[in-house]
Amino acid sequence: MKYKRILLKLSGEALMGNRQYGIDPERLNEYAQEIKSVVELGVEVAIVIGGGNIFRGVAGAAQGMDRVQGDYMGMLATVINSMALQSALEEAGVYTRLQTAIRMEQIAEPFIKRRATRHLEKGRVVIFGAGTGNPYFTTDTAATLRAIEIGADVILKGTRVDGIYTADPEKDTSATKFDTLTFAEVYQKGLNVMDMTAFTLSQENNLPIIVFDMNTKGNLTKLVKGENIGTLVK
Repeated sequence: MKYKRILLKLSGEALMGNRQYGIDPERLNEYAQEIKSVVELGVEVAIVIGGGNIFRGVAGAAQGMDRVQGDYMGMLATVINSMALQSALEEAGVYTRLQTAIRMEQIAEPFIKRRATRHLEKGRVVIFGAGTGNPYFTTDTAATLRAIEIGADVILKGTRVDGIYTADPEKDTSATKFDTLTFAEVYQKGLNVMDMTAFTLSQENNLPIIVFDMNTKGNLTKLVKGENIGTLVK
């Protein structure tokens, strides 16, 4: 395997499937099977999921809600998604642990770096919920922070598109895809890969990011084996 330990970042919207909101059980099970495939190859997998399919703090703030309150609501939304994915993975026969940045002992462990690392070493999938536990930080930042803390080899950002383009390929048919980019090129071109805090953290810690299409069956397995899927930023 090219990557021994990965941090998989999924958006909350990805769990909606073809729905307008919430969680699509079919999409959830597809993701569980994809993750199971790489776990069976011996890859250590950690996961961070967004909460945009349920609630976004920024959207709440735009409608007059207190931003801090909205962000905490968004963190709880990520825990709901994390629990759903945990359930789907365990139904598929994959051992998991859910750790959260906000303490909720009845449903999850608190985030403890050494414990998370030990779970990974034992072959368990570790899901990190509730973002960083702080308002004003996105789940992109949480994913990058956790990836650095656990010593992940790479951040795999699963999206609906197959990489980074010169423009939004869903809106601009003339957009062209990049196979590889440097961190400096992303800054220069003003490309939207992750929020700036997350992106800067990755750059400072020499942590590569691969943006790829998570909805294409087999892509995750191909990536960990070293195939050129998506766009690599390093």
